[in-house]
Amino acid sequence: MGRRPTALGRLLRALGVIALLTVSLFPFYWMASTAVDPSPLTRGASLLPSGLTLEHFHTVFVRGDFLRYLQVSLIVALGTVLLSGLVALFAAVAVARFRFRLRTQVLIMILMIQMVPLEALVIPLFLQARSLQMLNSLLGLTIVYVAFSLPFAIWNLRGFVAAVPQELEEAAYVDGAGWWRMFRSVLLPLVAPGLVATSVFSFITAWNEFIVALTFMQDSDKYTAGVGLRTFFTQNTADWGAVMAASTVITLPVVIFFVLVQRNLASGLTQGAVKG
Repeated sequence: MGRRPTALGRLLRALGVIALLTVSLFPFYWMASTAVDPSPLTRGASLLPSGLTLEHFHTVFVRGDFLRYLQVSLIVALGTVLLSGLVALFAAVAVARFRFRLRTQVLIMILMIQMVPLEALVIPLFLQARSLQMLNSLLGLTIVYVAFSLPFAIWNLRGFVAAVPQELEEAAYVDGAGWWRMFRSVLLPLVAPGLVATSVFSFITAWNEFIVALTFMQDSDKYTAGVGLRTFFTQNTADWGAVMAASTVITLPVVIFFVLVQRNLASGLTQGAVKG
């Protein structure tokens, strides 16, 4: 039986939690408070805004037509989540259940791809997309984001598939189920937490990405939200109120999505990390 923490220990723990929350949440507070500040350019180091206004959000949605950028980002992000989840699940079943030549090498390659920095892939991907006539295409951008998401998704889901006892699958076969019925009724429900974890990762990857979207998209009607944020910057200055308001709008969907799935996300990440 462990010792009960002392009063000093509880105080230090509380101070640590407060410090962690302050460091983590202060950038979000500064962004949101600047978004409603009537005079963001003269705020300086003041912790409190000089007032409250929604004028910057009006500028973002009316003058900046930011809703169109959000729609493009949502289409690309949801497409990435669906495609990467589907492909990663079948790939995870393949590497976890089937024995084939070069299986270990395939797993090592998946890990190596995860280590390659994004900046090193931009130019090769641009040239390949141009040869395939997929530049300035939402489908082309979605395929690139799916490729970025797959290494982590496959590796994480592989742990879930490997952790499912094969006896359960064999019992389904004995009851007369085919492979698809076994997959839908036995395997898929058991790996669902892993799918949630990989979906969150894929969504954030596609929603926040900037460099590839800026390089691939040439038509302003197809800009994602991150690229559309540039419209509030000029050559010599920036409309910081509108920039912070647009950044707040970009952040909210990720926060809401994370809050909705955070319970399954935590269990998914931990189980996928220890099983395999």
